[in-house]
Amino acid sequence: MKDFRAPNEPEAAERAWQLVHAAYRSREPVTWPRRHPRPLIAGAVVAAAVAAVLSPPGRSVVHSLRKAVGVENAQTELFSLPTRARLLVSGRSGTWIVNPDGSRRRLGAYRDAAWSPHGLFIVAVKRNELVALDSKGNVRWTLPRRSPRFPTWTGTFTDTRIAYVAGGRLHIVAGDGTGDRTIGPAAHVPPVWRPGRIVVYSNGHGVVGYDTRSQKVVRHAALRVGGPTIRRRARQSEVVLGGRVLFRGTGVFDQVVRSPDGRWLLVTWPTADQWIFIRIKPRKIVGASRISGQFGGFPTTASWCCRR
Repeated sequence: MKDFRAPNEPEAAERAWQLVHAAYRSREPVTWPRRHPRPLIAGAVVAAAVAAVLSPPGRSVVHSLRKAVGVENAQTELFSLPTRARLLVSGRSGTWIVNPDGSRRRLGAYRDAAWSPHGLFIVAVKRNELVALDSKGNVRWTLPRRSPRFPTWTGTFTDTRIAYVAGGRLHIVAGDGTGDRTIGPAAHVPPVWRPGRIVVYSNGHGVVGYDTRSQKVVRHAALRVGGPTIRRRARQSEVVLGGRVLFRGTGVFDQVVRSPDGRWLLVTWPTADQWIFIRIKPRKIVGASRISGQFGGFPTTASWCCRR
């Protein structure tokens, strides 16, 4: 493969840190209670709960819970972005581009969409296809693969590579859809590119790196990166940067993404159905509500591009 160096090195480092976090993060399974026919007891419990909610203390608790989830005084819609960069988001309703003025364009029924290094193109997946598009939704090429997921693009204007997971293995393909190669076993975790030519991924046992020039696995020490992360404690989530908590809230934060200029963070908060924009210095918080209604469901992935 040709030698190239990835642009936007800080953003690549942050994505790599998120991979490390995701590879070791596990969710507790939810055990559903067995149903049994005790209608009288169930009715009594429901009646007691209703009475508690309707009482003055009960109404106070409900009000407190509502206030606890979400940023107060958040915008009722996503009217604009705080920078002149564009957002690419994917969810149940497909993939969308969000422009700085808040306008949105749906590209189609794709998921796991990601920008090319300079924001000229987009890579996304369908059920059994890897797809490259332009920003108007025109398909440039497709690559049939079984259940592809998590494509991520790196490179220069003249030499780019896409890493993705399909069939339990990591693949790397050229930006024009040629030269697809299978690298090795990969877990169901998004790979990320480190600056240069190294792709970081989980092989199911830990986090490893693959150097596309030497075609060898790199040392684990070379994978240590930093950036904003999400930390979960009890029933709260926190956004942490440089050891400092920038923001916390009730429920689950799904993703944190830094803007291309490095001044803002986007925190996706499905529990509150909000996006939170955090300016790092001087600190400022701007919330946008009703995200699910604007995208036909809460988006599961988001990426920001590019410096303008």
